[in-house]
Amino acid sequence: MRIADVLRGKGSAVATIEQQSSVTALLAALAEHNVGALVVVDADGGLAGIVSERDVVRTLNERGSRVLDGPVSAIMTSRVFTCGPEESVDTLTVQMTERRIRHVPVLDGGALVGIVSIGDVVKSRISQLEQHGEQLQAYISQG
Repeated sequence: MRIADVLRGKGSAVATIEQQSSVTALLAALAEHNVGALVVVDADGGLAGIVSERDVVRTLNERGSRVLDGPVSAIMTSRVFTCGPEESVDTLTVQMTERRIRHVPVLDGGALVGIVSIGDVVKSRISQLEQHGEQLQAYISQG
């Protein structure tokens, strides 16, 4: 299964936030979209970084509540691991596990076309296993 197949099933809408937006605005956007991370875009709409709930919590712990009025760029991860739509889910699963990341933006020709979470990957893998189980049951019952 490819990342394109995952996006086809879940949709390709990506919640984004501009890097100069405040962390308070980030929290509102995370709640509004009911997601754990947002892709951070620059003034031209290009990928600038990614920011998660964990980033907010850790920075609040380190710097205190003053961080809420600061820009998202101050807490985001700017070196973002990305993947392409033709990449396999299995390959991405290994990368996400090894890198200990939970959200991966999907780029196609440099354009943001989706985002895949660890939950999406797990759901895809469970679906594959269920299909294989059904195929085995059908094979056995045909005997």
